Amino acid sequence: MTNDPYEGALAGAPRMQAERRHGTDPQQQTQRSPKAAGHIQGVKATSGGLVRATLGSAAAALAILTLFWLPAEYGVDATGLGRVMGLTQMGEIKQQLHAEAAEEDAGLAAQAAAERVSADPALIARLDALERQIAGIAAALGVVPPQATAPEAAAAPAEAPAAVAVAPVPEPASPAWRDEVSYTLAPTEGIEIKLVMTEGARAAFEWTANGSILNHDTHGDGGGQSVTYEQGRGVPEQAGELVAAFDGNHGWFWRNRTDAPVTFTLRTRGDYSRMVLP
Repeated sequence: MTNDPYEGALAGAPRMQAERRHGTDPQQQTQRSPKAAGHIQGVKATSGGLVRATLGSAAAALAILTLFWLPAEYGVDATGLGRVMGLTQMGEIKQQLHAEAAEEDAGLAAQAAAERVSADPALIARLDALERQIAGIAAALGVVPPQATAPEAAAAPAEAPAAVAVAPVPEPASPAWRDEVSYTLAPTEGIEIKLVMTEGARAAFEWTANGSILNHDTHGDGGGQSVTYEQGRGVPEQAGELVAAFDGNHGWFWRNRTDAPVTFTLRTRGDYSRMVLP
C-alpha cells in the first residue's frame, strides 16, 4: 500500500460527481420557476353574462336589419327612417332593376326558344307534311280553302252621297306647358323626375323618347306611403294625366335598356308646386 495523497482524491471523485448529479441546483430552480408561473389563466364567465351578451348582439343585429338593410335592399321600411335617409328609395330602385332584369331574361329565353324552333329542319318538315295532309283532306271533301275562293262579281260601288260643304270647327288651343326638360341617357342609365302634389291634384304630361324606346315606372311616395301607377317596357312615348293618390312626390323613373344613348323630353302642366329634378 502506498501513501500517495492524490490516490485518495481520485478515489473520491466519482462519489462527488454522483452527488452533484442527483443533487438540487438552486440556480436551476430559480430559472425554472418563472416558467411555472407563466401559465395562461382562463377568464371566468357566468351564465347570466353570456345571456346578456347574446341578447345584446341579437338586438343590435335586428336593429341593423330593420333600420338599414331591409330598406336599402328591398325597399321595406317599417319605421319610416329608411325613407328619411334615402335608403328606401335605393331599395325600390334595386327591386325595379331586378324585375326589369328578370323580364329581359324571360324575353331572351322565349326568343331563343322561338329561334330554335324556327331553325329546326325536322320540325319544319313535319309542319309542311301536316299542311299537305290538311290540303289533301280538304280536296277530298270538296272544301275549297278560303284563300282560293274569289268573288264571282264585284259588288257595284254604292253611289256616293252629294258632298256637303261644312266649315271646319277650329280646335281649342291647348294651354302651354309649364315645365319642359330633356335628358340624354346612356345605355343602362336611369333617371327619376317627380312633381310635388297634394292628394287629388291633377297634372297633365307627355314624354317622348324622340324615336327610341325607354322602360318607365310611374309611381309616388310620401308620408310613409307608396304607390305604383303604371309600368312600361320598350315604350316610345306617352301622354296623359297624373292624379295624386296622396300628398307627396309623384312622377316617373326611366331607364335606357337599348345599346345606344336615348334623349327624352318631358313636358308637364297642372296642379303641382314644383318639379323635383335629379
